[in-house]
Amino acid sequence: MKIIVLAKQVPDTRSVGKDAMKADGTVNRAALEAIFNPEDLNALEQALRIKDATPGSSVHILTMGPLRASDVIREAMYRGADGGYLLTDRAFAGADTLATSYALSTAIKHLGGADLILSGRQAIDGDTAQVGPQVADKLGYLQVTYAEEIKMQDGKLTIKRRLDNGVETVRCPLPCLVTVNGSAAPCRPRNAKLLQQYKHAKTPTELQECDERIQTLVAARPDLNITELSAQAVGADPNQCGLPGSPTKVKTIVNVVFQAKEARTIEPTDKAIEELVVELIANHTIG
Repeated sequence: MKIIVLAKQVPDTRSVGKDAMKADGTVNRAALEAIFNPEDLNALEQALRIKDATPGSSVHILTMGPLRASDVIREAMYRGADGGYLLTDRAFAGADTLATSYALSTAIKHLGGADLILSGRQAIDGDTAQVGPQVADKLGYLQVTYAEEIKMQDGKLTIKRRLDNGVETVRCPLPCLVTVNGSAAPCRPRNAKLLQQYKHAKTPTELQECDERIQTLVAARPDLNITELSAQAVGADPNQCGLPGSPTKVKTIVNVVFQAKEARTIEPTDKAIEELVVELIANHTIG
């Protein structure tokens, strides 16, 4: 079973400051610490569980971004993924969800498709939850969203979905794309043995800056080669990539800074809490 996990390296939103955005409304990723998108880790765990339960299965990461996004692939390999593909090209810069899903779906077609594609529900730098469903639509795959648990049974997936009013269980044939909630099982930690095995995994561009010892090691071990894909390599239309292919435009950006001008202590009683709630509703702080 061929499984692809769509993962994204995102800026850590806990450290957003005044330099977080560029003048053109795109994210200034160089000014922010980069992390593995949290819900994509939940998706990776579901992929690894299916791999563990299905002999002969493989799990590969597909990520789009600058060269440093290869860290996401290595991080996944330390946890049990078999390898990955870095979709990187200046032509992809500034992509909105439509251009991103086009690039990812084009890359997946170039790779020969997959039996199962998993991704996090959404990325923390956009919170749109659009890329996964858009990729499924462009590939013509069935899709299931808000998954919390995924199992293979008789060649089909049994998926528990976390909805606002409860849990729904559905069955879905392959191939399909599933987006995974943050409420799903957390991803397993790094494996010490895998960390030692894959710590020198490199893309071709990264390898050019390595010393001869690392270059010789990677040449002798194909499992350390991270595939690097450009827009031309996957046959992407430049007019549908990056800013030219992104109809979404940022009009204005406002930094909101909360400041505590005054503080008040209330008694821990039902009456005091009720009076506070009434006051907050009256001044439109809540409600």
